[in-house]
Order: sequence, then structure tokens, then C-alpha cells
Amino acid sequence: MTGNTSSEPDSPGIEPGSPAKLSRSERPRISWQATFAGLRHRNYRLWFIGQIISLFGSWMQMTAQAFFIFELTRSPVFLGYVGFANGLPSWLFMLYGGVVADRISRKKILIITQTIMMVLALILALLTFTQIVLPWHIIALAFLLGIANAFDAPARQAFVNELVPKEDLLNAIALNSMMFHSAAAIGPAVAGITYAVLGPGWCFTINGISFLAVIFNLVKMSFAASEKKIYRKSISKDLMDGLKYLKTQKQILRIMLIISFSTMFGLSIATLFPAWAINILHGDATTNGYLQGSRGVGAVICSLVIASMSQYISRGKVLLLGLASLPVFMILFSINSSFVLSALILVGIGAGIIAVNNLANGLIQTLVSEDFRGRVMGVYSFSFFGFMPVGALWIGVLAEHVTSPYAIMINAIILLFFTILIWIKSPRLRRND
Repeated sequence: MTGNTSSEPDSPGIEPGSPAKLSRSERPRISWQATFAGLRHRNYRLWFIGQIISLFGSWMQMTAQAFFIFELTRSPVFLGYVGFANGLPSWLFMLYGGVVADRISRKKILIITQTIMMVLALILALLTFTQIVLPWHIIALAFLLGIANAFDAPARQAFVNELVPKEDLLNAIALNSMMFHSAAAIGPAVAGITYAVLGPGWCFTINGISFLAVIFNLVKMSFAASEKKIYRKSISKDLMDGLKYLKTQKQILRIMLIISFSTMFGLSIATLFPAWAINILHGDATTNGYLQGSRGVGAVICSLVIASMSQYISRGKVLLLGLASLPVFMILFSINSSFVLSALILVGIGAGIIAVNNLANGLIQTLVSEDFRGRVMGVYSFSFFGFMPVGALWIGVLAEHVTSPYAIMINAIILLFFTILIWIKSPRLRRND
């Protein structure tokens, strides 16, 4: 799947690297087989099973860790500090992580990064069980986890292209989102109960153990022998070449801008869930878990719809509609104090987020040249993970000064104005199938 590096994505015609459009009669019927088409392939099945177990543990840790730091400090700003520490390495290393993903076996990269993440989770568990854990320990471990993720994320995003043939790529991307958010729907709720009954240490331990599933399945994967590439350029030169290529791809750049804004001003709402659970809903760790899980439920439903309808929907238009839904739901969330309404609104927010992220990923994967896939997915990952800590710090500090409801309202208004602007400026994206 290659494209002309000098081509202009906003010009008429079929996008570089995109599959030919099928007529309505040629498109497959909607069925369970079509919805889970990616699972026909052995390597993808191994990836799917290992990842969903590992992600379940990861969501347990993320939920427990956020509540734990708030319980230790009783300060919303520390929620922002942890998010910022976790995402700061994205700014420092993720673009280089994309270059590494183009140079080294992505399978080997993932085995190394997943092993490091497992060790960090078990260290946090040990500190918690021995009762010597301090807020700065959690922040430092979040920073180290962010370094591992800076190399893991670009390889993981590009790796799916090696697991399925081109015709099942969009389905596999949708299934990736479904498994991620299935774990997001169940993991936080289980974390809330586990936290309340056994304490946070067990949440961190379960996460550490869960990494064994994905590491084991990565080792079991087999690939056809391929010609080993010889790289004569330095990593810095490769990085610059990737950025020069990306500069010519205006459609991809516009999609990445959408991801950056939706992450910073939309997804960052999750930073305040622990404070919202306690200060607004007068709940506890279980309440926090249910809030996280409600967002995951909406994301799973949307992922299944996209996986089933990927051949029929206008991906660009649905992406923009998902973006438009976020500020509306956020405003509704900010003005209510009911647990039931909060949970229902978060289902809508979860669906909106997945519509944006899933379809953005799919569009970029079909537009990018294979020679630059790792580097472009590195920049794509940066547009998500790089702006997540900035958004977390921003909304945490804002909530400390103006309260959580007003902080969410301000973010929603900013995102609403951005959505209107991008809708006006992106007529071609609205027509993109």
C-alpha cells in the first residue's frame, strides 16, 4: 500500500493508498461474520485475545491509580500531574518511536515495551502493599510508563497492518477499538469493586499479571520471511524525511489536528472522574469505576456499529458528527449532579470519542504510504498521547480554581468553536468515504 509522497490529498480523485470504492451490490452484507472479519486471521486472533486481557488489567490500574492519588492528596490538580507525567514522554520520544517502528521488527518492540510496562505495574503494587507509596512515586512511575508507551504506541498502531490483509484492515482497526473499550467498560467497574474490597494494590497486581497474555501471544505469532531493509540514513534524517512527507498530506494533517483538539478538550474530562465521583456525586471508588465503565459502554456500542457498517458509512462525515456530539454531551454532563444521568451522558461521550478516534485512525491508515507508515503513526500517536497530558494538566488546574463543572463547561465551549471551524474548513473531509 504505497502512495506518491508528493501527491496532494485535497486534489480530486482517489486518495493515495485508499482501496477502490465498491458499488452497493459489491459490498458485503452486514453479518456477524463481516463484523468480526479480522478474527479469521490467526495472528490477529492472537493479538486480539492477548490485548483484551492486557487492556482489562490496564484499565483496572488507570482507574485505581487515579482514585488512589486523589485519595492520598484530595487535590484535583494531582490528577493532572499524573496525567501530565504519563504523557510528557510523548513529546520527548514518540516521534522517534515512529522511526524505530519503521526500522525494527514491530513484534520485537512490543514484546520489550509490554515487558517493561509489566515490571512497572508490579513495582507500584509492591510499593502499595508495603504502604511506603507516596504521591511522587506514582508520578515517577507514570513518567516511566509514558516512556515505554512512547515506543509502544507507534509500533502498535502500525502493527495491525501486518496482521490482516488490506481488505480487512478497517475492520481490524474497528475491532481494536472495540476490544480497547470493552476493557474500558468492564475494567473500571471491576477496579472500583476490587479497590473497595481488597485495596489498590491488587488492582496494580492484576494489571502486571495481565501483560503475560499479550507477551505470550506475541511470541506465538509467525510471519512470512521478508527481505531485511538496510537503513543508511540516521534516525534524525529518517524522522525529517517522515515529517517532510507528512507536510504534503494535508488531509492527514487535518485529521491529526482533530485528534489533538478532541483529546485535549474532550477526552481530558476523564481526568476529573475521581473528583466528580466524590465531590459532585458523593460516591466512592466504585462510583468512579462506574463512570469510567459508562464511557466504555458507549465506545463498545459505537465500535461494533463501525465494524459492521464500515463499508456503508461516510467515514469523514461520521467522524465530524462524532466530534460535534462531544461538546453537546459535555455541557449536559457539566450541569447535572445525578449519577444515573452522568452515566447515561458518558455513554454518549464514549460513543463520540470512538467515532472520532476510530475513523481518524482508519482514514490515516488508508491514506499513508507503507514506506512512512511507522513514522506517520508515530505522529498520529503523538497527536493523541502528546495532548492527553496537556489536557489533563489544563483541566486539573482549571478545576482547582473554578470547580470541576465549570472546567468541563469551558472545555466544551472551546471544543464547540473548534468543531464549527473545522466543519466549515473541511468540505472534502465531509465527503470522504
